[in-house]
Amino acid sequence: MPDLLLELFSEEIPARMQARAADDLKALVTNALVERGLTYEGAKAFATPRRLTLVVGGLPARQPDRHEERKGPRVGAPEKALEGFLKAAGLASIDQATVQADPKGDFYVARIHKHGAATTEVIAAIVPEIVRSFPWPKSMRWGTGTLRWVRPLHSIVATFGVPQEEPEVIRFEIDGIVSGDVTRGHRVHAPGEIRVRRFDDYVASLEKAHVVLDAERRRDIIRADARTLAQAQNLELVEDEGLVEEVAGLVEWPVVLMGEFEAEFLEVPDEVIRATIRANQKCFVLKDPATGRLTNRFILVANLEASDGGKAIVHGNERVVRARLSDARFFWETDKKVRLEDRLEKLKSITFHARLGTQYERVERIARLAKELAPLVGADPAKAETAAWLAKADLVTEMVGEFPELQGLMGRYYAAAEGLDPEIAAALEEHYKPQGPSDRIPTAPVSIAVALADKIHTLVGFWAIDEKPTGSKDPYALRRAALGVVRIILENGLRLSLLDVVDGASKAGIGPDLLAFLADRLKVQLRDQGKRHDLVDAVFAAGDGAANDDLVLVVRRVEALETLLSTEDGKNLLAGYRRAANILKAEEKKDGPGAFEAAPDAGLLTEPAERDLSAALDAAEPAATEALAREDFTAATTALAKLRPQVDAFFDQIMVNAPEVELRANRLKLLARLRRAVRAVADFDRIAG
Repeated sequence: MPDLLLELFSEEIPARMQARAADDLKALVTNALVERGLTYEGAKAFATPRRLTLVVGGLPARQPDRHEERKGPRVGAPEKALEGFLKAAGLASIDQATVQADPKGDFYVARIHKHGAATTEVIAAIVPEIVRSFPWPKSMRWGTGTLRWVRPLHSIVATFGVPQEEPEVIRFEIDGIVSGDVTRGHRVHAPGEIRVRRFDDYVASLEKAHVVLDAERRRDIIRADARTLAQAQNLELVEDEGLVEEVAGLVEWPVVLMGEFEAEFLEVPDEVIRATIRANQKCFVLKDPATGRLTNRFILVANLEASDGGKAIVHGNERVVRARLSDARFFWETDKKVRLEDRLEKLKSITFHARLGTQYERVERIARLAKELAPLVGADPAKAETAAWLAKADLVTEMVGEFPELQGLMGRYYAAAEGLDPEIAAALEEHYKPQGPSDRIPTAPVSIAVALADKIHTLVGFWAIDEKPTGSKDPYALRRAALGVVRIILENGLRLSLLDVVDGASKAGIGPDLLAFLADRLKVQLRDQGKRHDLVDAVFAAGDGAANDDLVLVVRRVEALETLLSTEDGKNLLAGYRRAANILKAEEKKDGPGAFEAAPDAGLLTEPAERDLSAALDAAEPAATEALAREDFTAATTALAKLRPQVDAFFDQIMVNAPEVELRANRLKLLARLRRAVRAVADFDRIAG
């Protein structure tokens, strides 16, 4: 079956847009083909700095024929109705229609047969429309044309054919650009025209013309050559997958080279050197495997094979790197001349949020909260307060102004340079953590206190002004802050009443609502660990009122409940509970809520099965209550699991809604007692399945 080759050749496409553009091109073209009845066997899209390419394999030569019937007006209908029917059906006269009888009379029916169009015709129709409406984040017009594209579009390749045969060029025109079978290779090495036929020879021709079409292969070349070049100098590449991705989008023919800078610049912190070289020159840094420190060498990726072996390219990059590192060293030395504490005044002129005040006011609140949290997490209150006061001071340094991604880290460096307590210095960096689900959490007590204070303050503040996340929108990263709170508490095993902490940080009465949001983040965290989020709901809704905002206890309860429900006893107990709960729900509608909450009358327990269930509850309830009191949730669920045979027997042998009024009420009270006992551990109504 024939294959389609499509290439859109332009000026340089920004690296950050290439992968998305390739995916969009594939989706837009293949969806349009399928909508028109043209299925395919496979499709793959590619992107280089100067081209988007799509190959669609196994397409039919033409659309399938279509047969359809269109019912028209009744025989004898007015002339106007007949004329409308003929026009809509594409018939020349009413004689071309057939008459079909049904219970309502005789009607005209048009039997229409439409031949499918050639696939080339379909492609020629859809591609111009797709190109004109392509969803670039940013686009431009050039010259006198009306087409908008990310950068000026120069040519279009569109061929269609089967292997071993000369393909057909699909002809169409977009804003003066006529499709054909001619592309170009590398801007320097092969600027001339290249005629292509189908995908296989297209890839090979580009390779000869110094263009690696596949972005993944360009990434592999960059990684492998950079590692090899580093190892040849007994150095180690500092891996940076994001930079590999970006650089692969800047070059069509990656050539890896090594440069160096003066060793004196190594006095600047490693992270600053890396940020400087990465941001300004898109280069990789190298470290000494023996010490783990950066060296004065770096890796750059050129887009051509220079006749001098790359000496001029390396020299140019070294000159720029040297200038940038000089700036960084100036920032470093200048910033160290001003103490962090003396920078706090500048925070008064920086607005954190229009409704939440300045950065200074924010820091003031965080410091107060950190001091209150410190005893709860084993931290020195004075150190926690000091660290919180200084936590945002590096925001007004020259270095962080140039490289915002270094905030916190530079605070740690400047604090260390001042000779501040190491615990305080560490907290300045670590209070931002975790930045994401895979980032490490702070574990030192002072760092924990400041990190929790920062995140809880953020959540409380935005909750108080009703700026909560909605749908996919979360402009203030509140979900990340909440997940950070959850992870810090759980992974450090902290025993905190979150409701007390939140209420202490805010007088706006937002505790329960914010706690529910934190519970949602806990469910996300547990789901990522393979745990069931419905069990979290069940534990949070537990009827004993104990520590449902203590996340460590919540997780331990969830784990115990998970273990219980993995056993046959647990599954049967859940089934029995549901049966009891459903009966009670129905009967309470008749008798009123709480009608059966009183203790059952032992004298009215006449049948062995109901006496056995009562006796089993006499043993299980206090055992579970005592286990809950000592926070042994496994023992509590084990005690409940022992009820299983008596619950089964009760429902097998007892008619709950007995005709005798007192007997019915007493049996319902017994089921209500069972419901209370189970809900003390978890609300089984919330358990799915």
